[in-house]
Amino acid sequence: MSGPEIPACYGEVCITCSDQAVPVRIVELLDDDIALVDTGQSMEQVSIALVTATIGDTVLVHAKEAIAVVTP
Repeated sequence: MSGPEIPACYGEVCITCSDQAVPVRIVELLDDDIALVDTGQSMEQVSIALVTATIGDTVLVHAKEAIAVVTP
């Protein structure tokens, strides 16, 4: 049995802009409620304005916006 399918990038569309929320890990906090996240395939910048999260947290991201912090 294989694991969950990871959304792929097509052209200039990033993984976090897919039609589903994707779990990613925050690796760096930037200015203006932006975080650098590890998608497992690349590093991307996303907004964390809607959540309270810090480095190391896993957040669900949809359309470049963190919408929830995933708890262990």
